[in-house]
Amino acid sequence: MTRQSRTSPAGSERSLHQAYDTALLDLDGVVYAGGEAIAHAVESLAAARTDGMHLAYVTNNALRTPDAVAEHLGELGIPTEAGEVITSAQAVARLIAEQVEPGSKVLVIGGEGLRVALRERGLVPVDSAEEEGLAAVVQGYGGPDLPWGRFAEASYAINRGVPWYASNTDLTIPGARGIAPGNGAAVEVVRIATGAEPQVAGKPLPPMHRETVLRTGAKRPLVVGDRLDTDIEGAFNGEVDSLLVLTGVTDAAQLLRAEPKYRPTYVDRDLRGMLTGQPEVVAVGAGTDGGGPDGAGAAGFRCGRWTAVARDGVLELRGGDGGERDGGETDAVDGLRALCAAAWTQAGDGSCGLDAGKALASLGL
Repeated sequence: MTRQSRTSPAGSERSLHQAYDTALLDLDGVVYAGGEAIAHAVESLAAARTDGMHLAYVTNNALRTPDAVAEHLGELGIPTEAGEVITSAQAVARLIAEQVEPGSKVLVIGGEGLRVALRERGLVPVDSAEEEGLAAVVQGYGGPDLPWGRFAEASYAINRGVPWYASNTDLTIPGARGIAPGNGAAVEVVRIATGAEPQVAGKPLPPMHRETVLRTGAKRPLVVGDRLDTDIEGAFNGEVDSLLVLTGVTDAAQLLRAEPKYRPTYVDRDLRGMLTGQPEVVAVGAGTDGGGPDGAGAAGFRCGRWTAVARDGVLELRGGDGGERDGGETDAVDGLRALCAAAWTQAGDGSCGLDAGKALASLGL
């Protein structure tokens, strides 16, 4: 099955941390939220590393430097070297450096992560649109306290024709208190004021994937993320496999509606999914036991003890005869995998519009 035609989450007999040599892990919503480690993240990453998997942390958040991110991860109990952190600031700095002269001045709208990345590429970060010889404007997440006047400074330069770059365009960012505006929201402010379009480096676009491959040397990478529109689409664009975890932005309903470029290879609740195999989703024919909630009338998809079917505008789900996993504990994610197969098959190259509310409620998702 090609990624372009994926109609079901994949299975894997081998645990993912043994099937892939490098995990390319998003941070916000995957490893931590609001600065605190997400449940099961620390021990799962430690186990994967102990068994030989290389861990790299790939984030669209351009605010902090790799050194600062590595230090934070260490404080959470995840020993990390700065070289294992790849940021959208690094990707956009390389993109700019390829298009301007060495030593060029770049107006920075963002935080220290951008400044460090620009200097690494031999560029000079500045704060004013009035700098003589200004070659570019770069915009990245600057934290919740970034002054409004910084957007005006960017607009002054861009309206004079200075090229504009953005580290990423994530509209939201997860935090301890919930979902907050991300760099993409700030980019929209400048876009409205200028009518211009930035060159963007971060996930899901190719510059970020290129930066990651150059810095990690991964041969069999697995992208691990919580967002369909950055992590999973980025894996799709880079033609590598992906694992979606349900600890951040994406919820089960959004996953069922995913168009092909947003459909992950694997789905799991959290980072413990890296340490296990992934169950197969099996098609069961119409009129067979398990072919639908009443055992007849429509083809379905079984995963674990759950069978899902698309019928009469609704995604339906029932406990099947496939046996229970995890020592008898009902695994709701198996039901979600089955629902994904039913939804994605029905949608084809589009987005599934079937009602899944009752099915998801039965799973507690």
